[in-house]
Amino acid sequence: MSVSTMIFLAVAAVLVFYVIGIFNNLVALRNRYKNAFAQIEVQLKRRYDLIPNLVETAKAYMAHERDTLEAVIAARNAAVSGLKAAAAQPGSAQAIAQLNQAESMLTSAMGRMAVTVEAYPDLKASANMQQLSEELSSTENKVAFARQAYNDAVMAYNTYKQTFPPVLVAGTFGHGPDASLLEFADSAAIQDAPKVAF
Repeated sequence: MSVSTMIFLAVAAVLVFYVIGIFNNLVALRNRYKNAFAQIEVQLKRRYDLIPNLVETAKAYMAHERDTLEAVIAARNAAVSGLKAAAAQPGSAQAIAQLNQAESMLTSAMGRMAVTVEAYPDLKASANMQQLSEELSSTENKVAFARQAYNDAVMAYNTYKQTFPPVLVAGTFGHGPDASLLEFADSAAIQDAPKVAF
């Protein structure tokens, strides 16, 4: 075997191992953002589970506000559907956009409910309503932290995938379009946690 053949084989082996390293990094980074989305999913499910309890508690006091309560439940159900779609394809631009829109509708409906509740002092003073409001506020904080972790993981994945030389092989290994960030339409409200005063 000639020296040039040995050099060629050594260079080829190094390149193969380098491409394997790129592939492994892409997989690890993709798994990180999928795991980060799973953490968001846990917190959003908790939030969605709290909302019907909140509405049930409010029903007893807000008999004349049926439209407001129904809007909250409808928005909650749309958000649950959006979350299911996004959980099936974390990072998908379409699924994340659907979740963003559903979350925006839910935030708006919850805001309208909070304003309506202001007119019911007995409801605001209810220990059950205060406890649910505190749990909801705590969950909103956890959603914000989980969303930040997800967006950081997506950014790391997208940045690595777009750098040279991974950009040359990412598409070959099924790492096509960039993963999408989760940016709720009213991200300032999400980050500051809603002021739910019942």
